[in-house]
Amino acid sequence: MTALQASIGILNDVVDAPRDAGKPSKPIPAGLVGPRVARAGVVVAAVPGLVLAAPSGPAVVAIGAIILAIGYAYDLRFKGTPWSWAPFAFGIPLLPVFAWLGAAGALPTFMGRLVIAAVLAGAVLAIANARADVERDQAAGVASVATALGLERSWWLALALTVAILAVAAGPVLDAVASASPPVAALVGVIAGAGVLLAGTGLGHRAGPGRRERAWELQAVGIAVLAIGWLGVVTAQF
Repeated sequence: MTALQASIGILNDVVDAPRDAGKPSKPIPAGLVGPRVARAGVVVAAVPGLVLAAPSGPAVVAIGAIILAIGYAYDLRFKGTPWSWAPFAFGIPLLPVFAWLGAAGALPTFMGRLVIAAVLAGAVLAIANARADVERDQAAGVASVATALGLERSWWLALALTVAILAVAAGPVLDAVASASPPVAALVGVIAGAGVLLAGTGLGHRAGPGRRERAWELQAVGIAVLAIGWLGVVTAQF
């Protein structure tokens, strides 16, 4: 997965190279890597990523290829458009599927609920990130879901998706609490993650660029902590 993500990231830098001209932090505009070498790096990273997935079976290789395709689609087509959230929404949920299937050879029954929550989480993070950059995107003429909907409507959409995430996650947690004694640390993680996620969502409402940046970082941390805690609760039942 590290190799596959490197391939997607290198292609992103190749596509952005003309727009990044003058940015010394970027390797292609800075002259540290030539465009031809960078384009070769896209392939050089992708091939071993798929080869390393092969011992885990054809299904894992296929998921890896789909992840690559989604990442490339973002780099080449969806980035800088109102649909830029879609690759995040559909790509992020495949990461735990890739990892679990590769490690265990089969998917647990709760994976379907996790994938639904991850689709929603990917969309939330993409919208929150777009809201943080809305002024810069407008100045550069770059479209995003936030520039298309506006700050207020995009916030309400993110809030609705956040509530949906918590609703999807709540069922197994409540079942575990009612039928067994889930690990205290995992349960605390669920509660803390949900709290940080909601705090980040609230912080970003009607806020300036700096606070919206902090807000989306809080939302990302909250989703990560919530996911870890949630997995700890549901896997304790197996």
